Amino acid sequence: MKRIIIAALACIIALSGCTGKKTAATATEQWTPEKATQWYAGQPWLSGCDYIPSTAINQIEMWSADTYDPKTADKELGWAEELGFNTMRVFLSSVVYANDPDGFKSRVDNFLSICSNHGIRPMFVIFDDCWNPESTYGKQPEPKSGIHNSGWLQDPSVSLRADTTALFTALEAYVKDVVGTFKDDSRILMWDLYNEPGNSNHGNTSIPLVKNVFRWAREAGATQPLSIGVWNDSLKDLNKLQLALSDVTTYHNYSGEPDVQQHAIDTLRKYGRPIINTEYMARTRGCTFQKIMPLLRQNNVGALNWGFVAGKTNTIFAWDTPLPGISEPEVWFHDIFRPDHTPFSEEEIAVIKQCNGK
Repeated sequence: MKRIIIAALACIIALSGCTGKKTAATATEQWTPEKATQWYAGQPWLSGCDYIPSTAINQIEMWSADTYDPKTADKELGWAEELGFNTMRVFLSSVVYANDPDGFKSRVDNFLSICSNHGIRPMFVIFDDCWNPESTYGKQPEPKSGIHNSGWLQDPSVSLRADTTALFTALEAYVKDVVGTFKDDSRILMWDLYNEPGNSNHGNTSIPLVKNVFRWAREAGATQPLSIGVWNDSLKDLNKLQLALSDVTTYHNYSGEPDVQQHAIDTLRKYGRPIINTEYMARTRGCTFQKIMPLLRQNNVGALNWGFVAGKTNTIFAWDTPLPGISEPEVWFHDIFRPDHTPFSEEEIAVIKQCNGK
């Protein structure tokens, strides 16, 4: 299956027009801090969630033809609109693209229309180093009871990473076709090119893909800003690279201590670019909407918490605290609503609406 995915992606290169001559002509430069600041000043205060429909366990199930669920997305994004959210962080899938490129792009276009109808401009995530190492196209597994993100997938799969010559050729086609197709689409807020590079013990082995995905997206002519968020202080080389290449500074911080959050913001401000926190809110770690969202708003830092509607991802359960056989923990880790629209906490809803001016 992995070889088939690479072969399928490689075959798309000719169809996507990704020749060296064309990309050189359409290459864009990194935004200056001044351009990024001007762009950010033209946005509303950015708030939202890392979003996947409650009916999907992972990126493949969200985007595959048989399981793409626009009805649920429309319903749930309507709830997001009610809260005043104006952006969502959404993960794409190179696996679905490899097997159905035109269908995949059509579904992305449809999803963008749904978002636009609710006043939401998503940021799309291209690659991801988190959770399960291997993926298979087709029917996805059922959730494991009480296990956080039991079906979430690294993208690309670990088994593909050894042969970078074949893999990077395939991934270049994917990035340039998808970004190139939507490079001028005002419905997209920005491109978050790679989620937590170096996670899952990849460390500095993720550096080449970080460098390349920035280059590919710029050569595709993206008019939206590009970023990769820093998330682990110990990954010095990766952090330096991500901050140096990003148009807009993004980061993850699940600390429940306001002083820690403020220190992270103050440190990142030194780079002179707008700042967006693209992952926060983990209740059992003390990182709550009540403590952190107003702080982000006061600092004019965008705020996207992980999770929206409890569903097949099981992210109401904590990363490292499996609870098999339990339908719902007393204190949710992530997420805001149940599938019937009842919230975990009415107090949280009030805080979110207040921060969003609703």
